[in-house]
Formats: sequence, structure tokens, C-alpha cells
Amino acid sequence: MIAIIDYGVGNLFSVEKAFAQFTDKVKVTSDQQEIEQADKLVLPGVGEFGACMKNFSDSGLMNTVLERIKAGVPLLGICVGLQILFEGSEESPEAKGLGIFKGMVRRINAPGLKVPHMGWNSVDIAQKDLCLFKDEPEKPFFYFVHSYHAVPEDTSIIAATTQYGEQLTAAVAKDNVMATQFHPEKSGDVGLLVIKNFVES
Repeated sequence: MIAIIDYGVGNLFSVEKAFAQFTDKVKVTSDQQEIEQADKLVLPGVGEFGACMKNFSDSGLMNTVLERIKAGVPLLGICVGLQILFEGSEESPEAKGLGIFKGMVRRINAPGLKVPHMGWNSVDIAQKDLCLFKDEPEKPFFYFVHSYHAVPEDTSIIAATTQYGEQLTAAVAKDNVMATQFHPEKSGDVGLLVIKNFVES
């Protein structure tokens, strides 16, 4: 079973609907036992970094998810679900992230361009053997909505980048934890392929 973690943020049902195209074993859940028994986890997130972390902490699910990650369960973070995997964010200096990856989330520096970065952007895939990007075309276009992006200390975890005023982290991956800054569920066929690849990995 794939558990989409419901900690009170994000449009979970559009994510669930995208996953349901490839498996009938997917469920939006805030049930600790279901998360403990899930084969794979999806960590969505939209809005402010600090609010996401507060919701996650208040939900009582954070330690369960961290334990499942340590146990090697595959996890896919989406949007702010990627950002909270890091140590912190300029958006909410008082809030600590999960610290799974070392590094900070920084405001996009794009002089002359609108921030938030909103819309379709081509992506350069760095980790070409990553399961998420199997069978993707060269420089696929994905849909982004964000004002901040992760800056990992260890650049080897950067799975994909995109250009918007500066080079931005579009996806990260290490071992069983992977995440996209873009929204695969809103990115048409190439986005659905990312979801399909995660389901089948």
C-alpha cells in the first residue's frame, strides 16, 4: 500500500487521483498504523515552510515517518514536501526542518522575473538512472509553483535542476528518499510518468 501522508496541508486528493491511475493500493491517511504498514510513502506539502512543519509536528506523525524512512521505506516528497526534508528555510527562520538532507531552502534570486516561479519549465536530469525519471524525454517540462528552492550541502543528491534566474534544484534523491520541487500530479504525461515510475519502482 502507498500512503499519502495527510498532516493537514496540500491538495492531497489531486495527488491521490494521479496515483490511482497506476494502482488501487493508494490511500490518503493520517492513521499512524497505516503509515507504519505502508510499503511506500508520499509526503506532499504546499504553503509556508513553517506552517507545514508545525502541522507535521502537531499531527503526531512526524516520528513515525522518520522511523519508516530510517527503515528503508521509499518516500517521495512533493513541493514543500521536498523543502521540509532539509534543515531549515529562509521563509521561516524559526522553524527546523526534518534534517534528512543537510542544507537550507533559499529564496529564488531571479532579478527581472516574477517570484513565485509559477508555470512550466524544462528540467535537466542529473541522476539519469534514478527510477523516477525512467523513460522521460530529454529536458522534460514540469509544472512549478514556488518562491524558495533547496540548496543541498551535498550536490550529489541533486537529481534534476531547472533555470529560473539562477539554477534551481528541481529534484533530489539519495537511497530511499526522493523528492520533486515541481508538481508531478499537475505536469501532464511527463508528471504522470514520474508517479508511475515511483509506483512501479
